[in-house]
Amino acid sequence: MEKVKVYYHKDSDTMDIWFGNPEDEVMSEEAGEGIIFKKNKSGETIGIEKLYISKTVGIDAPLSAVPVELVVA
Repeated sequence: MEKVKVYYHKDSDTMDIWFGNPEDEVMSEEAGEGIIFKKNKSGETIGIEKLYISKTVGIDAPLSAVPVELVVA
């Protein structure tokens, strides 16, 4: 099983959480409330994108404390 990867994008204020290979994404589905499911060609959810993340968790959230690979872009 692959590690979960979490990417925080300061410029767009989004967070991507991948539990599959990001390169396999071929479609996305908006689930409401600023949540987008990333899917592969089989329709399986391989990731989640959260929009406006700083408004959700607070600007001072300890993102470095997340126990997964965290990439700040």
